Amino acid sequence: MQNRPTSNNTGGIIALCGLIILTAGLIVILMLPEMKTGGWGILGVGLIVLVIGVIIDFRRVQKAVSGRRGKFGISTGVMSFIFIGITVFANALSVGNYHRFDTSSLSQFTLTPQTVKVLENIEQPIKIINFFDPKDTYNVDNYISSLLSEYANHTNKITIQRIDADTHPDQARKYGITMYQTVAFECGERRAIVPPTKFIEFDDSGNVKNLQCEHAFTSAILQVTGEAQKKVYFLTGHGEAGIESSYSKAKNGLLDDLFLVEELNLITNPQIPDDCAGLIIAAPQTSLTKDEVLIITEYLLNGGQLMILTNPNTIPELKPLVSLYGVTIGEGVIIDPSSSYLSHKDIPVVTYSRNYFYLPSVYFPNATAIIINENPPSYIVGINPLAWTSNSAWLDKNFSPEVDPVFDKETEKMEPMAIGVMIAANPVTGSGKKMTRLIIIGDSDFCSNEHYDNANNADLFLNSVNWLTEETSLISIRRNVQPFRRLVVTDNQSNFIKYSSIGIMPAIMLVIAGIVWWKRR
Repeated sequence: MQNRPTSNNTGGIIALCGLIILTAGLIVILMLPEMKTGGWGILGVGLIVLVIGVIIDFRRVQKAVSGRRGKFGISTGVMSFIFIGITVFANALSVGNYHRFDTSSLSQFTLTPQTVKVLENIEQPIKIINFFDPKDTYNVDNYISSLLSEYANHTNKITIQRIDADTHPDQARKYGITMYQTVAFECGERRAIVPPTKFIEFDDSGNVKNLQCEHAFTSAILQVTGEAQKKVYFLTGHGEAGIESSYSKAKNGLLDDLFLVEELNLITNPQIPDDCAGLIIAAPQTSLTKDEVLIITEYLLNGGQLMILTNPNTIPELKPLVSLYGVTIGEGVIIDPSSSYLSHKDIPVVTYSRNYFYLPSVYFPNATAIIINENPPSYIVGINPLAWTSNSAWLDKNFSPEVDPVFDKETEKMEPMAIGVMIAANPVTGSGKKMTRLIIIGDSDFCSNEHYDNANNADLFLNSVNWLTEETSLISIRRNVQPFRRLVVTDNQSNFIKYSSIGIMPAIMLVIAGIVWWKRR
C-alpha cells in the first residue's frame, strides 16, 4: 500500500507567523505609546515575514485567490480594509482637530470662560495630585477626576496624579494631607493645598449638597503660578445681610469669576485695603459713622470702585455720598403695571431692551428709583442707566403691599425710571489714579439667595461687579452652580446594573448568532 505524499505547508505557517507578528506590533503601538518606534519595527518585521510566506506558497495562494471562495474573501477583505482605513483616517484627523460636547444636564464638565482663559495663559508646568478616598460612597472622586481631566484638555502644562493616601502615607505626609479628597497643586517651589471643605458643601444630614470645585481649583492654580486675584469687599457692621447667609450665592458667583471675597468693617479697621478692587455696600440697616462716610468718600475721590445696593427708605448717609456723583436716591417704591412679575406691580421686570447688558430678563423686588440729576459735576465722565422701567411706571411714595397701588396724577409722574445707574468719573484728588467707578442699584434683594438664580439676576450682579472692577472680558452669560446629584440604588439594583451591562449585549449577540446558525444549517 502506497502512502499519499504530504503537502508542504511551510509557506502557510510562515504567513501565519507574519500575521501574529503584525498583530503584536499593532498591540504595542496602541497599548504602549512610549514604545511606538519599536511597534512600527515589529509591524515591518511581520509584513516581511507575511510576504515571504506568500512567496513560498505562491501557487496555493494563487489558486485560493482565483477560486469563488477566494474572490468572495478578497471582496470582504477589501471592504473591511476600506472601513478600517476610514476609521483610522477619521481618528487621525480628530487628534489635532476635535471638539468635546458636554451633554450632562448639569454642565458639570464645562469650564467657565474665565478658567479657560487662565489655563491658556499658563507658562509653567503644574503638577496636580488628587488624594482620593478609596471608600468614596458619594462618587465625588469621579467628578473631581473628570473635572481635572477637563483642565488638562485645555493646556499641556498640567499633569495629574491620583494617590491613595492609605497606600502611600509618605506622599500624604510630604504634602501635609490630613483629609481624603484633598487636591494639591504644585508649581516649582509654590504649593497650594485645597481640602474638601473648600469645595464640598454638606446638608444638615451630612450628605453632599453641592460641589463647587472649579473656583477652588482655578484659584489654587493662580496662587501657585503667582497670579494676583482681585478682591471684592462687602461692608459690614450696620446690619447688612451677610455673605455667608443671604448673599452666599452671590459670593460663590464672584469666586467662580476668580475674585476673592471678604467682609470689611470700617469701625474696627478704619481704612479700605490697597487690594480692594471693589467695595459693595448692601442695604445697611443702621447709620454709617461720620468717619466711615469720610473714608468711603476719600476712597472714591482717589479713584475707587463702589457698588451700592439700596432700598426704599434707605439710611440718610448714602444720599449725600451719591449726590457727589450726580444722582439722587428716590423716595418711594417703583410701580410698573405693564412690566411686572405676575400680579405684583411693585416687582418690575426689565427685559433685554431695557438693561445695559441686554440680558433677557431681570426683576427687582420692591425697588426704588435712582434719579440722574440734570447738572452733574464736571469730573463726571458718563452716567448710563443700568436697568430701567417701562414708560408706564411711577414712584409710589405711599405704597402698601396690602393695597392695590393706584396712580395719582396730582402728586406722581408716570415715566421710565432708572432702577440702577453706572457712573464713571475722573479722580478728584491724587495723580495717576485709575478712573472712579460707581454702580448704584435701587434694590438689594435681586441678588440675594432667594432671587439670585431666577431669571438673569445673577448675570446682572456679576456683570456689574466685573464692569466695576474693569474686568470687561469676564462679562458674559454664565452657567449656574448646580447641585450635586447622586443615584441611590440598593445592593440588588447595583448588582443588576453591573452584571446586565456586562452580559446583556453578549447574550443578545449569542441568541442572534444561534438563530442565524439554526436557519442556515
